[in-house]
Amino acid sequence: MAWTYILECADGSFYVGSTTDLERRVSQHDRGEGADYTKPRRRRPVRLVWAVEFQRRDEAYAYEKRIQGWSRAKRVALIEGRYGDLPTLARGRCRPPVGEDLP
Repeated sequence: MAWTYILECADGSFYVGSTTDLERRVSQHDRGEGADYTKPRRRRPVRLVWAVEFQRRDEAYAYEKRIQGWSRAKRVALIEGRYGDLPTLARGRCRPPVGEDLP
């Protein structure tokens, strides 16, 4: 099992990651031992605001990379569960993609 997750940092920014041990990884980020992005004190503490579980690590990593390319507005819609808004918030798209689903 693996996870894709979004953290809200103390400075209001979001960090997107993936892991096989969600609790441990969030704790690492909160101690400044996670990714370089969450090491500076101004970004801590962090708060887990969204996560989804996958069967395989490569699926979680692929979804992490997908979300990393999203705008802040689209990430907020995902966090808030406004899945219907995701297609209209996609950058550079004039109409919703056919068959784009969440895991």
